[in-house]
Amino acid sequence: MTSENKQTGAEPGDSTAAESAGTPENEVAEIVGRLAEPGDLDGAERRRLLGRLTATLADGAKKARSSGVGRGRWLADVFMAVAPRIPIRDLATLSEHHHGLTSEALADDLARTASKATMTVGAIGGALAAAEFAAPPLLLSAPAQLVAETLVVAAIEVKLIAELHEVYGVPVLGTGSQRAVAFVTAWSKQRGVDPMSPGSVTVALGAATKTALRNRLMRTLGRHLTTLGPFLTGAVAGGALNRAATRKLADVVRADLRVHRALPPGKS
Repeated sequence: MTSENKQTGAEPGDSTAAESAGTPENEVAEIVGRLAEPGDLDGAERRRLLGRLTATLADGAKKARSSGVGRGRWLADVFMAVAPRIPIRDLATLSEHHHGLTSEALADDLARTASKATMTVGAIGGALAAAEFAAPPLLLSAPAQLVAETLVVAAIEVKLIAELHEVYGVPVLGTGSQRAVAFVTAWSKQRGVDPMSPGSVTVALGAATKTALRNRLMRTLGRHLTTLGPFLTGAVAGGALNRAATRKLADVVRADLRVHRALPPGKS
C-alpha cells in the first residue's frame, strides 16, 4: 500500500451520551467499521457481525429506555460515538483500492461500491427481519436488527461523502472530531460540505445539528421498518431501498462538489 488511510480520528477525552446510555461504544464502533469497509466479507460473516451488533445495541437500547432516553436521541448519540472512528481513505489510497481510477471515473466507482454495500446490508437486515416476522415470539427483537442496519448504512454513506470530498479535492480541515461532525452534518442534510460557508468546517454539534442528525437517522430507520415483512420480501425491499437512497445521495453530493471543482472524466 503506497499510503495510509486518513481517519477522522477521535480526540483524547471525547465522550458522548452513548456512554451514559450504557452502550459499549468501542464494540459498536468496531463492528460498524468492519461492516462499513468495502472489503470482501462473505455473507455468513456479515450476518454474524450484524447479529453481534444487534445484540449489543439491544442491550444499550434497553438501558437507555430505563434511564428515560428517547430512541432518537440515543441513536444519534451512538452514531456520533461511531462517526469519528470511520476510516476515511486519502486520494492515493482510494485510487489504489479502485484499480488506478481517477477523477470522475473514481467517483463513479465509489458511488457504485457504496450503493452495493448498503444494498447488501439491507438485504441481510431485511432477511433477518423477515425471519423474525415468521417467528412471532421473536418479533420484538426485529427492531434492534433494523437499528443495527440503520447505523451501518449511515456509516457507509458518511464514509462515501468524506471520500468524495477527497476525490474532488474539496478539503474539510480541522481535528478528527471536527471533520467527523462536518461529514455527519452533511449526511444529515444529504448535501456536500460547502468550504465557502462560514463555520462549515469548524461546525459544533449544536442543538440544530443534533436535531437534524436525529431526524435523518429516524427517517432512515423508518425506511428500514418497511422491510419488516414475511418470507424474503424484506430482503428484496431492504436492498433496493438502500441502493436507491445511496445512489441519490452520491449524485447530490457530487453535484455540490462540482461547483467547487470540476474534474475531468478520469482514467478508467
